[in-house]
Amino acid sequence: MNERVRDAFLPMTSVASGKGHLIIPDVYCYTNQIVNLCFVMNDRDDWVLVDAGMPKSKSKILEAVQKQFGKDKPPKAIILTHGHFDHVGSVEELAEYWGISIYAHPLEFPYLTGQEDYPKGDPKVDGGMVSEMSSLFPNHSINIEEHLKQLPNDGSVPFLTDWKWIHTPGHTPGHISLFRESDRALIVGDAFVTVDQESLYNVYTQKQEINGPPAYFTMGWEKAKDSVTKLEQLEPSIAVTGHGIPMSGNKLENELRYLVNHFDKVALPKIYQNRAN
Repeated sequence: MNERVRDAFLPMTSVASGKGHLIIPDVYCYTNQIVNLCFVMNDRDDWVLVDAGMPKSKSKILEAVQKQFGKDKPPKAIILTHGHFDHVGSVEELAEYWGISIYAHPLEFPYLTGQEDYPKGDPKVDGGMVSEMSSLFPNHSINIEEHLKQLPNDGSVPFLTDWKWIHTPGHTPGHISLFRESDRALIVGDAFVTVDQESLYNVYTQKQEINGPPAYFTMGWEKAKDSVTKLEQLEPSIAVTGHGIPMSGNKLENELRYLVNHFDKVALPKIYQNRAN
C-alpha cells in the first residue's frame, strides 16, 4: 500500500465512531471514525465485508468482528464500493490477515493497482471545514493487485446470492452500490450520503439528512446525478451510506426524491453551478 495512505493520520471522528448496529437481521453497520463498513451475512458464520475503513484501523475492525460474531470469523471476501482512502484504509492488512480476495469494479482498478492517483480534494467546493481540509487528505493510489479480483459482469456479488452490484459512477469512475430486491435493502457507498459530509460539525454530530456524494472528492457530477436517480428508482426501503446514519421508510423516500429533483441546487457545488450559468 502507498505509505502516504497507510500512514495517514486524520483526527476527524464522530459520535458514532466505534459503534455498530444490526440495521436489518443480516446487515451489521460499523462506524470507523467517520466512515461506515457493512458486515453482510448469509448466516452467523458466513459473511462478506463491504469496505475497509480508515488507515491504521485493522485492530478496531477486528474488535468489531469479534463483538458481532463472538470470535475472529474471517469473511469470505471484501467488496469495495470504491477506492478512496477512507474506504480502503485497512483493506490490504485485513486481506492479508484473513487470506481472502478483494472485489471491485474494473474502472476502479487503476486506483487499486498503483497506476493512477485520484484528484486531490477540492477545497473550493464551499462546503465547510472538511472541504477546506480536503486537499490534505490522501488521494494516492494503493496497490492490492495480489488480492484484487473483478466483480462478475452479470451483476452478482461473490458469496452473496441475493444481492446485486450496481455501477453508480460519478463520485469515482468505478463506484458501485449493492442492492437486494427481496427487501429493497441498499448499501450505497458514497453515491449519496446521509450527513453533510463537508461540514465538520455535522460529521461529528452525525445530523441525519440526505446529501449528494462528498463534493470535495467527486470526479464527475453529471454521472453522479444519474447514479442518484438510478438508486432512487429502485425505491429502497433502507439505505446504509458510506457516511452518516442509515435511513429508512418515508424519510428515505422523501429525502432521496428531493435530492433527485433538486440535485443541481443542493448537491452540485456553487462553483459548478456558476460555470453552467
